[in-house]
Amino acid sequence: MFILLSLLLKTAAAQDADPKEIIRQMDQTMRGESSYAEMTMTIERPRYTREVSIRSWALGNTHSMILITAPARDEGTTFLKRDNEIWNYVPGVDRTIRMPPSMMAQSWMGSDFTNDDLVRETSVIDDYTHELLREETVDGRQAWVIRLVPDPDAAVVWGHVLMWICQTDFIQLRVENFDQRGELAQTILFDDIRTLGGRTLPGRLTVIPADRDQKTVLQYRELRFGIREGEDFFTQRNMQRLR
Repeated sequence: MFILLSLLLKTAAAQDADPKEIIRQMDQTMRGESSYAEMTMTIERPRYTREVSIRSWALGNTHSMILITAPARDEGTTFLKRDNEIWNYVPGVDRTIRMPPSMMAQSWMGSDFTNDDLVRETSVIDDYTHELLREETVDGRQAWVIRLVPDPDAAVVWGHVLMWICQTDFIQLRVENFDQRGELAQTILFDDIRTLGGRTLPGRLTVIPADRDQKTVLQYRELRFGIREGEDFFTQRNMQRLR
């Protein structure tokens, strides 16, 4: 009777949970109002492995600056996002270009991320409908499984998205992106969970395309929230000054 009652209470609690509010708390936990990060991106392909060192600054979801610090051939390359536009500064030719919409679906720095991933025009809170499907355990952590379906007018390439959100820390544990035909296109794994910036967060993201023998791993070395840089930091002129 005790086991049965526990299961009934657990099922009722899951049904009462508001999936949109869960997504909202996850977004606030993982992004914050502003942040600074140092990361290593490892691009793994069947014939080679390549590492890229990154520093990044972010202000909400509207402003970001990404500086490549290694390898030497890419050092000083900078990407600036303001709202839904991206500029790229290439130090070798001392030139800043604005990326056109035709380049948004292209690979970013040869990885499994795209230029569109940098823009993130849409909001996982406001531009999707949310449905709580079930509860599952991921690497020993109890998680909600939530289905996100983009609104008809949202600029989203996916047909729908599944997210696994930790019930205790409100962090992403797994994301599956499905194409317009409903087939799995990409899986993102979140692990190496530890204290970063005073919060419990995943220290590693692994992007795995469904139809290719390759992946991209993004490992956080440092993460701070509440940076002092304001909107005047995120300018084209400042792109050329960062080192």
